[in-house]
Amino acid sequence: MTPRHEPERQRFTLPTTPVSVLDYQLGDGRVAFVHTGVPAAYQGQGLAAHLVEAGLQWAQGQGLRVQPACSYVHAYIQRHPEWQHLVA
Repeated sequence: MTPRHEPERQRFTLPTTPVSVLDYQLGDGRVAFVHTGVPAAYQGQGLAAHLVEAGLQWAQGQGLRVQPACSYVHAYIQRHPEWQHLVA
């Protein structure tokens, strides 16, 4: 599954039922990732990590600093130090 970016809704999604999401808010040259949600039936399959990776790649490509306001995004960045340079 490839995450879909929905900039008008400020989120990344995966086509699960219900939809898996990574929500964000933009402001002042940075992006705050505020919520990651994967339905219980799909948990443990790496979908949240897939969403966060897509969000971080997008942020880097846009030259944005990252505020990991969601606990999952914070933990993901801690486990993947290659993304720590983006943290605001």
